[in-house]
Amino acid sequence: MVTQLQSPEKAKIIYPDDNGEPMSDNTEQFRLIVWIKENLELLFASMADVFVAGNLLWYPVEGNNKISQAPDAMVVFGRPKGYRGSYQQWNEENIVPQVAFEIWSPGNRLTPMLQKLRFYEQYGVEEYYLYDPANVDLTIWERREQRLEPIEEVNGWVSPRMGVRFQVSETELEIFRPDGTPFVSFVELAQLREQAESRAEQERQRAEQERQRAEQERQRAEQAETMLEQERSRSQALEARLRDMGIDLNQL
Repeated sequence: MVTQLQSPEKAKIIYPDDNGEPMSDNTEQFRLIVWIKENLELLFASMADVFVAGNLLWYPVEGNNKISQAPDAMVVFGRPKGYRGSYQQWNEENIVPQVAFEIWSPGNRLTPMLQKLRFYEQYGVEEYYLYDPANVDLTIWERREQRLEPIEEVNGWVSPRMGVRFQVSETELEIFRPDGTPFVSFVELAQLREQAESRAEQERQRAEQERQRAEQERQRAEQAETMLEQERSRSQALEARLRDMGIDLNQL
């Protein structure tokens, strides 16, 4: 086995984990980033070779720490989950993040956003999603050969890679899992879990009440059987006593 050694120049290069820019400019941008990233984490939780990250620096070129981008959320198929300080592509079997998300904020400017598009196009992203919450506007690009081309109709668009469906209403962006259930916030998820647990407890209580009623019916049936047996025994005892007295009940 031959071990490839890094050149001294490459070994000295530091790839920072932080580009000095804030994750978000406001609470709505932060909410959307977390919403998308965490729902994608949940969607692919059972798939060991799908890595999901938020605001993680991606370095596509070994030896150049000036070329980087930190998507608000990204999905990498074919790479294991786990800790990264940054996504250094040459250490990841040279697998490109296939999906990138960006959330537009008031602090964004057109030129940097166009530069992001060109970056994702140049370095191999297959699907790029840009959402502007202020204008409730979603733009989707899909790779066709060497270019990222915009999708004409985003409503009902199903991601080829993720299988999720996108819908933009008059007021918000909606994303649906492959089974049709919507992405939810973790507050909503906790509420749904509490509701499910409450329904399960109510079902348990109803089942217990039914069990108790069934037990009471069984006990009543046993009591009735016991009383019937007692009456039968008394009747038989009376018949025997009358016979001992020489009385034939059939002649009465």
